[in-house]
Amino acid sequence: MAESYDVIIIGSGPGGYVTAIRSAQLGLKTAIVEREHLGGICLNWGCIPTKALLRSAEIMHYADHLNNYGLKLDGKVTPDTKAVVDRSRAVSQRLNNGVGFLMKKNKIDVIWGEAKLTKPGEIVVSATKKKPMQPQPPQPKGTKGEGTYTAKNIIIATGARPRVLPGIEPDGKLIWTYFEAMVPPEMPKSLIVMGSGAIGIEFASFYRSMGADVTVVELLPQVMPVEDAEIAAFAKKQFEKQGLKILLDAKVTKVEKSGNSVTAHVEQKGGKVEKITADRLISAVGVQGNIENLGLEELGVKTERGCIVIDGYGRTNVPGIYAIGDVAGPPMLAHKAEHEGVICVEKIAGVPGVHPMDKNMIPGCTYCNPQVASVGLTEAKAKEKGYDIRVGHFPFVGNGKAIALGEDQGMVKTIFDRKTGQLLGAHMVGAEVTELIQGFVVAMNLETTEEELMHSVFPHPTLSEMMHESVLDAYGRVIHV
Repeated sequence: MAESYDVIIIGSGPGGYVTAIRSAQLGLKTAIVEREHLGGICLNWGCIPTKALLRSAEIMHYADHLNNYGLKLDGKVTPDTKAVVDRSRAVSQRLNNGVGFLMKKNKIDVIWGEAKLTKPGEIVVSATKKKPMQPQPPQPKGTKGEGTYTAKNIIIATGARPRVLPGIEPDGKLIWTYFEAMVPPEMPKSLIVMGSGAIGIEFASFYRSMGADVTVVELLPQVMPVEDAEIAAFAKKQFEKQGLKILLDAKVTKVEKSGNSVTAHVEQKGGKVEKITADRLISAVGVQGNIENLGLEELGVKTERGCIVIDGYGRTNVPGIYAIGDVAGPPMLAHKAEHEGVICVEKIAGVPGVHPMDKNMIPGCTYCNPQVASVGLTEAKAKEKGYDIRVGHFPFVGNGKAIALGEDQGMVKTIFDRKTGQLLGAHMVGAEVTELIQGFVVAMNLETTEEELMHSVFPHPTLSEMMHESVLDAYGRVIHV
């Protein structure tokens, strides 16, 4: 007889394992199905290991500029590629083990294998066909595997994978996705990055800091297309000062491979084609949901543009089947998946007061150098929606802490509704802005007005003072510029 649960979650990425924990906290008998590695792509091959790599790049950057801090170093600091990669993998493995501990602590059954929906309320788990990309720890005694399992509620959290362009398919050697880019056997001397979204620009920043000659090719007329245009333009100038080459309004139409290099045919605005040769090419042109081989078509689960269609509570058009995270559509961010999963399972459990997530209040962070972070509407989007706006700016060069840190290049930008004082959006570029942005997220969630922000006391000396000054600037009261 099939083992039965209240909730089964397919996929153990940030959305899946957080949802499982919340489900167990609510007293629901819970299981999670995973085919490869606890923590999913984010923990094992995305958010976490890339930050470890970027931390190494940051240290390298500081080492190259020690004289700016009155320090001297005899000899030149050089990257040890293997050691950098090994550190990143060790960080990932440590957190992978941590998720396993959390599953055990919360009495969540982990079922190893590939799940397929056979009918509403039932899945069949078969042996994993895909070879794991990293060694898995021995599974504890009693771990479940192949078989049939039932649940009143099945939540799909299978995530996403790199999008592949026809004719420019990754081969694992010369053309990389983020998987290969995270574990280079040696540091390439030159690199082409297709796409300047978060993934592309983070890898471009990492490899440039490590000494590679990097060219970024972006199809749209703006680097980091989802960001506010003013912030993106500022970031572009900083990238170029560091030696990054950025081609906008350009696309790779063809790639030729040789023994140990690639030549990209880059078509620019006006039709001119330039040939660029580099050691490697990273394809970072987006991701697509993992919706295949789940039995969705047979059950009539509605999909659109490669993602599962859901309502504000994660419900699909088939009762008892839910979806969360990347597989359920943009924004494809780990923190969105986590919150979406909590909303979904709390709705299932009948928790009072559960309401759909406001996607306008989901922050976005890019951990390049300089960092970029944002929440809410860009200036262009606010105008497009018909708002009469006030805009405030404050530069890092006017902040004492930024100057003391040697990080005086950056900007904080805030956008308000002129009529109501509502904070519509906040956008930042510069040191540690990925840590600062949450202050504005909380303010937006609490429906804070400009008056309350102006009367909040920010500690001195901190980078956060620039957030205050940007608000003051929007209302003609800025102090330090």
